[in-house]
Amino acid sequence: MKLEENTLKEEIVYRGEFINISKLEVKLPDGSKANREVIRHPGGVAILAFYDRDTLIMVEQYRKAIDRVTLELPAGKIENKEEILDTAKRELEEETGYLSDKLEYLGKIVTAPGFCDEYIHYFKCKDLKSGVKGGDDDEFINVKKIKIDDIKKMIKSGDIIDGKTIAALMFL
Repeated sequence: MKLEENTLKEEIVYRGEFINISKLEVKLPDGSKANREVIRHPGGVAILAFYDRDTLIMVEQYRKAIDRVTLELPAGKIENKEEILDTAKRELEEETGYLSDKLEYLGKIVTAPGFCDEYIHYFKCKDLKSGVKGGDDDEFINVKKIKIDDIKKMIKSGDIIDGKTIAALMFL
């Protein structure tokens, strides 16, 4: 059986600063119709930034959606349809204060395919150099250097719960 759903109609019901929410009417594989609600997201990047062979640069920040401080990979959204490599370089420097000329593309994941079209593209980098930590005016970040073995332990203990960070370890 073909599992595809064909979009018959799409209406944007919310326009945000960087996400939109659409209501879709779709035709199902059996010919019947159904409604879907989809978050439209520009996509993002996450960076496995190696401080040394066994240590990653991580960022700690407060996430209002879950009212909790999280420990994550440096990451961010694609701005104005920029190239993903440019996004990775920009986010690395803005969030961590590090630069690298050696970013390697690893692959991508989809974050929540049941209701969101966001893809996160992963990059790996080494040979970090000092840059200028910046970021958005409403973004407050602590930069941490964490051993990979400790990251794995923190995932198992529930101290690291960020999905993109957990998924990134599959690329190592």
